Amino acid sequence: MSGYSPLFDPEKDGPVYFRDLAHARERARAALAEKGRANLHDRDELIRAGYGLAYVLAGLLDALDAEEGRS
Repeated sequence: MSGYSPLFDPEKDGPVYFRDLAHARERARAALAEKGRANLHDRDELIRAGYGLAYVLAGLLDALDAEEGRS
């Protein structure tokens, strides 16, 4: 597919840093509350929602890995 760009590419975008696991959870909950209200009939809104959720999910996983000593 021409012009393909992934929502989030860890190789290119790098790790997402949140202060700690509690902050990562807070950001994930806030993003879910905000992005969950996206209009299903608005393509641009859905793209922004998908990217925002992918970003905070990556940050949450990075924070979990750091908490478990895997980073």
